[in-house]
Amino acid sequence: MKLVALTDIHGAYGRAENILEKERPDLTIIGGDLTTVGSVKEAEEALAHFRKLTRALFCVAGNMDLPQHDLLFERLDVSLNGRGRIHEGIGFFGLSGAPVSPLRTPYELSEEVLSARIAEGYRSVKSATKRVFVPHAPPYGTKVDIIHSGIHVGSTAVRDFIEDHQPDLVICGHIHESRGEDMLGKTHIVNCGPALKGYYCVVDFSREINVEIRKA
Repeated sequence: MKLVALTDIHGAYGRAENILEKERPDLTIIGGDLTTVGSVKEAEEALAHFRKLTRALFCVAGNMDLPQHDLLFERLDVSLNGRGRIHEGIGFFGLSGAPVSPLRTPYELSEEVLSARIAEGYRSVKSATKRVFVPHAPPYGTKVDIIHSGIHVGSTAVRDFIEDHQPDLVICGHIHESRGEDMLGKTHIVNCGPALKGYYCVVDFSREINVEIRKA
C-alpha cells in the first residue's frame, strides 16, 4: 500500500491536487491545517477534489482549521480525530488541534483533552499488527517540534502516549520549520513539512514501513 501524507496545506489546494495527481496513492492522509480558518464549504470542496485522486482518505484538523471541520470529516466518514480505523490490516488513529499556545489559534486544546482523545482513538486499533498515529502536533522535545527560536513547542500528551505505547509510525506537521524525522524508542516519527510549500511524505507498506519526505 502506498500512502501519501499532506499536512499544513493552508488553502494551497491546487498544489495538493498536483501532488496527488502525480503520486496516485492508495491512501491519502490530511494531517491538519487543510485551511487557514477556512469555511466548512471550502474544506468540503477541497476534499471532494482530493477524493478523485486517491483510493481512500483520512483526515484530522489542525490548529488553523476550525472545530467544525472535524464535524465535516465525521459526516464524510474520513475522520481520525479520537477515532481508530483499520485499513488493509493497518490501524490508523489520530488527533486534531494542537496544545494551547500564546498564539491563541482557532483549535487549541489542553494536554488533558488531547490525551483523552488519543486514548479513545487507540482503543479500537491497538490489536492491529501495524499502528499509525496521526496527530497534527508533533511530540514534545524531539527534532520535529522546534521553532525558529530553538524552543520545543510540541505536545506532551503526544509524547507520553508514544513512549508508553510505541506505535510503529507517527505522521505529524504543525511546526513548518521542523520538517524531518526522529525516533522515540521504536517509533518512527515524521513531520512532513508544509504542503503549502510543496512538501509531503510517502510511506510504502509493501514490506517494512519505508518513509520518504518529498518536494513537488
